[in-house]
Amino acid sequence: MNHAAAGVLPRATRDVLLRLIEGQARAGVLGFAAVEASLPGYRERVGAFVGARGDDIAFLRNTGDGANTIARGLDWVPGDEIVLCDNEFGANALPWLALREAGVSIRLVATAHERLTPEVLARELGPRTRLVALSWVSFGDGYRHELAPLAALARERGALFCVDAIQGLGAFPLDVRAAGVDALYAGGAKWLLALPGVSFLYVSPALRERLAVRWRGWRDVADIWNFLDYEQPLAAGAARYEGGTQNFHGIAALDASIEVLARAGTERIGAHVLALTDRLAQGLVARGATLQTLRGPGISSGIVTFTLPGKDPIALGRTLGRQGFVTTYRSSGMRVSPHGHNSAREIDDFLAALDSG
Repeated sequence: MNHAAAGVLPRATRDVLLRLIEGQARAGVLGFAAVEASLPGYRERVGAFVGARGDDIAFLRNTGDGANTIARGLDWVPGDEIVLCDNEFGANALPWLALREAGVSIRLVATAHERLTPEVLARELGPRTRLVALSWVSFGDGYRHELAPLAALARERGALFCVDAIQGLGAFPLDVRAAGVDALYAGGAKWLLALPGVSFLYVSPALRERLAVRWRGWRDVADIWNFLDYEQPLAAGAARYEGGTQNFHGIAALDASIEVLARAGTERIGAHVLALTDRLAQGLVARGATLQTLRGPGISSGIVTFTLPGKDPIALGRTLGRQGFVTTYRSSGMRVSPHGHNSAREIDDFLAALDSG
């Protein structure tokens, strides 16, 4: 129950990886040559999963790579502003905060007092705001933002809308074009049930026209096999942001896991996940727990964070871990994050274990 930290590999994904590893062990480059040759198809399938085209997708290493690609590729001038929540994970905070070196001002929304609703964003947007960066689902407490109204407001004021989707994508459906997102980035290791060290970046066609390539690599050009033509143009699509040699095993794992999720249906997965976390939240409240997660229509997610009176979260987490319950626990609370393969029985067993823990 810890997909907000790292997901489990589906059997189909495990099998793909084992074939690739065995293939490379036997034949070196031939072991993953088929993945390399199939990259356009992989981009198409990942794009379709989020309502985009393959040309809009780049494969990177992690979520922060996506934020950095946008942050470093725009033409900032001193006095420009970015709107950012103050509870963002570092992957979607530090790339933007680093732009203060270029004179960019960061407007932090104090989430302990209010969440980034359209009303709050309307107040925060100023004449120099060029970009809004937001996690679809907050890693700490699981608050899920409704993206489309926020994106529409940002666009109306002339600002880009960029989304870290790692804590929601795979558990809930998302269409980037319907939501009006300019850029979206997500690592594969959490709710997408893939490996660490692989991610993807969606860049809208309009943004791609404005977004420079700041980190060059041999695979960002139109003809990657024409090694000595240093002056050739960049790749036509978002592949121009991929740089050098990719994590082929990670990309294959991401593709295989997304196929599993797409076949199951993210609408169905999302409904099941919400039913599980509703059941968990109700059971916790009945036991006197303090929920750190706001719950309600449109804002609930797969993450529930809580404390129990008289129980140290770390000690409790370790006790439950010895009983086989995998969660995240810190001094501030325990975080539980079930996925579509989890069951109501597992939630009930967890609640019962709390009583004895």
